[in-house]
Amino acid sequence: MKFHVNRDVFSEAVSFVVKLLPQRNPQPILAGVLIEASDEGLSLAAFDYEASARTTIEATVDEPGTILVHGRLLSEIASRLPNAPIQIEVGEDDGIVLTCGSARFTLASMPVQEYPAIPEVTGESGLVPAEEFATAIAQVAFAASRDDVTPVLTGVQLEVAGTQLSLVATDRYRVALREVSWDFGDHGGTGSGDEPTTALVPARTLTEVGKTFAHSGDIQVAFSGSGDREIIAFTSGNKTVTSLLIKGNFPPVRRLFPEQTDHYAVVSTSDLAEAVRRVSLVLDRSAPLRFTFTEDGVSMDASGTEQARATESVDATLAGEEVTLGLNPQYLLEALGAVRSEFARITFTSSENANKLSPVLITPQTSGGDANAVSFKYLLQPNLLLR
Repeated sequence: MKFHVNRDVFSEAVSFVVKLLPQRNPQPILAGVLIEASDEGLSLAAFDYEASARTTIEATVDEPGTILVHGRLLSEIASRLPNAPIQIEVGEDDGIVLTCGSARFTLASMPVQEYPAIPEVTGESGLVPAEEFATAIAQVAFAASRDDVTPVLTGVQLEVAGTQLSLVATDRYRVALREVSWDFGDHGGTGSGDEPTTALVPARTLTEVGKTFAHSGDIQVAFSGSGDREIIAFTSGNKTVTSLLIKGNFPPVRRLFPEQTDHYAVVSTSDLAEAVRRVSLVLDRSAPLRFTFTEDGVSMDASGTEQARATESVDATLAGEEVTLGLNPQYLLEALGAVRSEFARITFTSSENANKLSPVLITPQTSGGDANAVSFKYLLQPNLLLR
């Protein structure tokens, strides 16, 4: 095999396909990048049985062939090569020789025949706007659990119903939900029927999808497979990412969101976030921050073990009775960062159980007076969950 390729194009392609690979892989063969050279150009792919990434780029192919080479090492080399065309060929001893300007690297080849087949997606699909989808992922994925003890909570639940795609994540203490538009095309693809289509995607993989495809126009999302090998694929331009779905039943957290919103406060998102960051400096780790909402605004009160104390107030508009509660400051800050609007509406929900604190609902609001159509919702359980 022998081919010539633009340095920047090749470096970007290798970087893309190795991004989803784990830093340490128990199977050395899965650390490789599969490179196929043909008359149609160059195909690069990486796969670890959980996720795969594939892209095609233009190249001048002198001799077609397929090689497997250590991905992260190749990515590091490609990113530091001089500004000149890259030539890659298989040497006499089956080693891989990379030449760029006066730089020359000889890399060990890995056995192509031992590499697993990259999954193909042939199921129904639809389109989502890339920028909107990337924003939605950023607004939701952080609320997924990082504890592998409960795998279903480490994922983001995607649900297609009609012309809408919703993303939901929870770690038991909070729930984030965002809805985006979904176009299932002229052929009646996924979401066009009566039954919604769901897919539980690992939050880590979905986050990388959002970063990679944020400026790609539209993203094609396809569902495929069955049983233990259900996968989802995200494709835009010459790039495709697939992910094995998490098996299990995602908790029915949608029913936790309240319908009535008569008791709420509206506050400047940036002002509240800055105050929370300052006041929580004196708090012990995982300790709640005390909030009191009144007609005069919202006040915060924090006490630490070093006899340190901090208080601060921020202007707010309150509808309904005064209320005092404790919230995890980090969880609140993540919510305020996700609303992406000048004002945030904090709604105080009610519960039939008098002995249980009710969650607060945080939604974006573009002005201090009128509520706007809500596509993002964040539910946060106060104090009791903070053991």
